[in-house]
Amino acid sequence: MTEHVTNNGGEQRYEIVVDGDRAIAAYERDGDTVVFTHTEVPPALEGQGIGSRLIKGALDDVRRQGLHVIAGCSFVAAHLERHPDQQDLLA
Repeated sequence: MTEHVTNNGGEQRYEIVVDGDRAIAAYERDGDTVVFTHTEVPPALEGQGIGSRLIKGALDDVRRQGLHVIAGCSFVAAHLERHPDQQDLLA
């Protein structure tokens, strides 16, 4: 199974689809900053690390774009606490 994190800019969210279920990380863009506001993982995907893969992919994309992050979502904040190597993205 190949999972790809995609940026759905029209909906302002990053997405990953696994076995037909979609997990999302909603955001708002403010200049060169991405404010993550909400992460949602369907019950069928919980406990499989899908949310972490989603946020890692989203942060990788933010880095590629040269942007910064505000963790307005507790899931994103917890992810960044566990991954000090990504904390340089914080605005």
